[in-house]
Order: sequence, then C-alpha cells, then structure tokens
Amino acid sequence: MDLEMVSYLSKLGKLAFSDDELKKTAEDMTSIIEIMDTIKEIDITYDALADNHNVYLNDLREDISAPSMETAKILQNAKNSNNCFVVPKVVE
Repeated sequence: MDLEMVSYLSKLGKLAFSDDELKKTAEDMTSIIEIMDTIKEIDITYDALADNHNVYLNDLREDISAPSMETAKILQNAKNSNNCFVVPKVVE
C-alpha cells in the first residue's frame, strides 16, 4: 500500500500521522493485505463427509410425541385473543 493511500485513509479517519508513522502504517497495512491474500488461496469448499466427521447422530435422544398445553390456557393472560402474543414495539 502506498503512502498516498494511507494518507488519504488517515484523513478519512481523522487521524494525524507523522511521516515516520505514515511509513510504518503503510508497511503494516501492506503486510496485513498480504496475509489476507494468502487466506484467499485456502480451499474452503464444503465436503459433507470430511466436515461432519465429529457429528454422532447415534447419541441423540429419541423423538417422542407428547401432548402440548391447551391454546386457551396459554392465551388466558394475553392481551389479544387471536391465537397470538403481542410484544412491545422495539423498532420504529
């Protein structure tokens, strides 16, 4: 990364660097970009057999159907009785 780009980015970030700090920051940013370029070369294709070798499906509990609570009992304290709950508005 050249000094001009680092200087531009520092102005955008409202950062003040001396000339020596600017050169050091440019070197640091260049090495970070080189590391990121190295990471892009890593093969990250998904292989279901290789990626799930630690998943043991035999240890799961049996799925047993059980009766649920009555809707009327669940909704007895609800403000709205249209089979739904009303929650406070968080986003305008």
